Amino acid sequence: MSAEKPIRVLVADDHPMFRYGLRSVLGSDPRIELVAEASSGVEAVALAVELGPHVVLMDMTMPGLNGVEATKQILAQQPDVNILVLTMFDDNASVLAAIRAGARGYLVKGVDRDEILRAVHAAATGDSIFSASAATHLARRLVTPRDTAQPFPGLTARENEILALLARGFTNTAIREQLGLSPKTVRNYISAILTKLNASDRDEAIARARATGLGG
Repeated sequence: MSAEKPIRVLVADDHPMFRYGLRSVLGSDPRIELVAEASSGVEAVALAVELGPHVVLMDMTMPGLNGVEATKQILAQQPDVNILVLTMFDDNASVLAAIRAGARGYLVKGVDRDEILRAVHAAATGDSIFSASAATHLARRLVTPRDTAQPFPGLTARENEILALLARGFTNTAIREQLGLSPKTVRNYISAILTKLNASDRDEAIARARATGLGG
C-alpha cells in the first residue's frame, strides 16, 4: 500500500450506534477512508469482496453469519485484506477462534480512540495488534496443552459440553436425554453457563459458542 494513499476501511457491526461512533473515530484521521459499513456478516463478505478494503473492523456476532465465519470467507476470496476484530467479547475461546480464522488483531470494545487508530494503521501494514487482555489469552494458550484446554476456561467440562450441545441446536429435553440428567439439573447448568459468560440470554450464549467453533 502506497504511503500517500489513505487506508481504506470497512466497518462490520450490527449496532448502528457503534458504527456511528466508529465513523467519528475513523473520520478524525485524514489518513483513513471509511469506504463502507456492513450490518451483517453476509453483507461484510459481499462488500469486502467487492471493494477490497485494506482493513475490515469486524464484530464477532452479527446476524446471518458470525464474524469468525465472515473472516474466513473474506480471506478465502481476498487474502490481502487485513481483518481486525473489534468486539465486546473478552474470553480465551473468542480470541483464539478469531486468530485461527485469520484475523490480524483483536480489540475489545471500550478501547480508546487512539488505540483503535493505532490498530488500523498497524493492520494496514500487515502487523498484528492485540488488546492487553487478548494478548494475555494468547500467552496462556501457548502454555496450555491443546488436549486439555476447554473452549471457555471459566466453564467446567460439563458446562462446556452442554454449551456445545446448545450450539448444535439441542433443546433442554434433548440435552437431558443425551446426558442422562434431570430437567432441573439441565436448567441449573444452563443458568450457570449464562452467568459465567455474562450472556443476557440463551441466544447470546449460543452465538458466542458458535463464533468459537462449538457446535460445528
